[in-house]
Amino acid sequence: MAAKKLRRAQLSQEMCERLSRYQITTCQDFLCLSLLELMKVTGQSYYEVQKLLCKVSRACAPKMQTAYEMKLRKSVNPSSAFLSTTLHSLDRVLHGGVPCGSLTEITSPPGCGKTQFCIMLSVLATLPVSMGGLDGAVIYIDTESAFSAERLIEIAANRFPTYYDSDEKLLCMTRSIHLYRELTCCSVLKRIMSLEEEIILKKVKLVIIDSVASVVRKEFDTKLQGNLAERSNFLNRGASVLKYLAEEFSIPVILTNQITTALSSGPGLRADLVSPDDDLSLSEGSSVSGKRDSGYVTAALGNTWSHSVNTRLILQYHDLPTRQALN
Repeated sequence: MAAKKLRRAQLSQEMCERLSRYQITTCQDFLCLSLLELMKVTGQSYYEVQKLLCKVSRACAPKMQTAYEMKLRKSVNPSSAFLSTTLHSLDRVLHGGVPCGSLTEITSPPGCGKTQFCIMLSVLATLPVSMGGLDGAVIYIDTESAFSAERLIEIAANRFPTYYDSDEKLLCMTRSIHLYRELTCCSVLKRIMSLEEEIILKKVKLVIIDSVASVVRKEFDTKLQGNLAERSNFLNRGASVLKYLAEEFSIPVILTNQITTALSSGPGLRADLVSPDDDLSLSEGSSVSGKRDSGYVTAALGNTWSHSVNTRLILQYHDLPTRQALN
């Protein structure tokens, strides 16, 4: 909640513009300053600054709600609680689809279809509510330059030929997908921090980051001293803001991840490049060498990150022509 923009904390526009000149744009930025610092940047008296502090604190404090109110909100309009994947078996396991208001991670070996799945979800989010969509825009942060506009149109036309029965409708759908290519951790984090205003202005109903692991693994070698702490700090800050956005606007946030091989008898081995031919099973107890209990393949980015996501979907090759999703 501290990531909330000051413009949404009921401060005057003049005050927000004045604070922004000092790079103070969020409630957290404001609350981290001392009273004397706030008096200097706001030009207000001691008592006026105290009033501002109370107003900002109330704006970013989580509002109390009972379990009954949470359940009632979802039961009144259950369709708004999930984004259907249109894959009936997967929707059944997920109790309705990808949950709104939380983080969902999709992980797999390379080539299992993470990006294709994300592109399909982008199409689904733009559909009207009557068709199971969210009737909104999508923000797609691409860190691997893997997004394809041609594939987006192809999926839309093939999955929903009756609805997308003209080029005009397809082009209208593509205008609702806002793509950002961010290739460094710094640019990804900066983009995440700026999402709140975009979600409001563009009526965004889905945020996708494909992929988190790509930029993290390129920039942080955890064998070097200090890198692990920096990596954890980046992941924690990003996850914290994304969780706030998901909950505040009741939208699903999709994150893709890679896999790593952990050895039960020692530290995890990095398996950044695992091909489908390696036939790795993403379940505990199956090892790279084929021997049981010597290691297992799991999602990358460590244990702390695993607790940041609410739902984890693992894709794997069931056989050559078939992919399988594990929840």
